[in-house]
Amino acid sequence: MQNRTLETGVGLFLLAGILALILLALRVSGLSASANHDSYKLYANFDNIAGLTVRAKVTMAGVTIGKVTAIDLDRDTFMGRVTMEVEKRVNNLPTDSTASILTAGLLGEKYVGISVGGETALLKDGSVIHDTQSALVLEDLIGKFMLNTVSKDAK
Repeated sequence: MQNRTLETGVGLFLLAGILALILLALRVSGLSASANHDSYKLYANFDNIAGLTVRAKVTMAGVTIGKVTAIDLDRDTFMGRVTMEVEKRVNNLPTDSTASILTAGLLGEKYVGISVGGETALLKDGSVIHDTQSALVLEDLIGKFMLNTVSKDAK
């Protein structure tokens, strides 16, 4: 009898450990078991989205207000089209707001930062943010610096 209770206790302990690992994996990956229906979609077109991924954060003033749900190529303008889901509690974004692709740290993850504009008209579900700033690509900056240095030495 004592052996059976010991085995049951070990089994429950293992089950709790497995559930804790699953919960940890869900938290780290950004997935959640519940769907967030209190959001609306916004779109933004960028010249270069270098490194931005689906499920990246959408922030305003450093506070996460949504996530990137899709990244596509706009076949008409040949720009990257980013679809964002923004929480309904942030439903007062002016139409002249700016969306920028930013980097957390020097080589960290990319995310979309929204800066508020001053218009009285507000963005609605399905609106497009026209004022955008593309991602800063470190390799491009290094290349420009190197080419600029070479051209100065040639003079």
